[in-house]
Amino acid sequence: MKASALISFLLLPVFAFSQSDIEKVMRGGEIILSGLTILKMARADDTKKDSKTVQSLCVKNKLLQKVTFRLVGKDTEDNEIKKELVVPKDGKECLFEIPKAIYTYEFVFATGEIYKKGEYKVEDEVTFTLKDP
Repeated sequence: MKASALISFLLLPVFAFSQSDIEKVMRGGEIILSGLTILKMARADDTKKDSKTVQSLCVKNKLLQKVTFRLVGKDTEDNEIKKELVVPKDGKECLFEIPKAIYTYEFVFATGEIYKKGEYKVEDEVTFTLKDP
């Protein structure tokens, strides 16, 4: 008898509201959740601006042979940073938590031939994609 009394007590508020009231409450909940989501995204963007590192730097290789990706730069404390990735053909490799800086990069084939080189300012996540010309 106690269980049925408890169930009727819990269901009583559901029957006390009309369908339109329930819809209004649901709509209000959706508005509150979307507002909280917007605030969370804005806060996440602020932390990215203050960060001294970038989450990831990736290389996609769509060439017919493997490529070595070399990255050289200096961080804000003037420490030299050297990274190297070997990316197989039709592969993707990533570096994580890279300090924001200006880097010199080069893509080198297994034969030693330089495919491409240059400088790049790493401020955000980036993916380099290598394709046949």
